[in-house]
Amino acid sequence: MVNLMKYREVADYVDGRKTAISGQEADDLYSPIDSLTAVGAEIVFLGDVDQQLLGDNTVWDRIAVVKYPTRRSFIEMQSRPEFQESHKHKDAGMDKTIVMGCQPLTIPRASDMGSANRSDVPHPSTKGDGPIVVLHVLRFEDMESGVQTPAYMEAYQSVAAGVASKHGVRVSGWFTVEGTIIGDGREWHQVRFNQFPSKAAFKAVVADPTRLKAQHDHRETAIADTYTMVVQPKVDQLRESIQD
Repeated sequence: MVNLMKYREVADYVDGRKTAISGQEADDLYSPIDSLTAVGAEIVFLGDVDQQLLGDNTVWDRIAVVKYPTRRSFIEMQSRPEFQESHKHKDAGMDKTIVMGCQPLTIPRASDMGSANRSDVPHPSTKGDGPIVVLHVLRFEDMESGVQTPAYMEAYQSVAAGVASKHGVRVSGWFTVEGTIIGDGREWHQVRFNQFPSKAAFKAVVADPTRLKAQHDHRETAIADTYTMVVQPKVDQLRESIQD
C-alpha cells in the first residue's frame, strides 16, 4: 500500500475533544506497529516531503509504504480492535490522503539504474546533502492498465536512465497500481521511487540537456497527470522488500 498524506494544521477528533496538537502529531500517535505485525505486515518506506515539484494544489506532507503478505491481510487488519482504536488519531490528523494498492513492477533492463559506484559519482552523498528519494505518481494517456508502460514513457525512461546511472541513481521500487482504496476519484497507473545520492545529483540529472529533450519529446506526451516529490526518507527498505 502506498499512502500519500496531507495533515490538518490542528488535529480534529470526531469526539469533539479539545486539542492543540498538529495533524502530524496526531498521526504520530496512530503508529499501528502492533496491528501491522499481527498480520505480518511492515512499513518499508516512510519519509517527509521536502519539496513538491509537480501536481495539483494538494501539497503532500508525508509518504508511507506498507508491505502486506496478502491482500486479505490488509482487510483483516481493518477489523482488529486495537487498529480501530488507534485509527482515530489518523482520522483526526489527516486532511487528505490517497491510498493505493500496488504490486511491484518489473523494471525494463534499459531503465535499470545503479551500476555506478556512488563514491565515484559527480555529486556523492555528503553530511549536508544526503540521499533523497524522488517519488512519481503517474497516470498515463490512453492506458487501461499500469502493468504495461506506454511506448512514449519507455522511450523517455531509457534515455533518462542512461543519464541518471552516471550520477548514482538507483530504483528503490516501481509499482503498478491495482486500485485506489482512498482518493479523490482520479485513476493512477504507476508509482515510482528513485533514490539519488544527493539533491545535487538530482539537480544535475534534471538539468541534463539530453534528458530534457527526451522529456519534451516523450514524457510530456505519455503522462496525463502526475505528482513528483522530493522525499527525505526516514525508513527506506523498498528495494529489499521487493527482492524478498
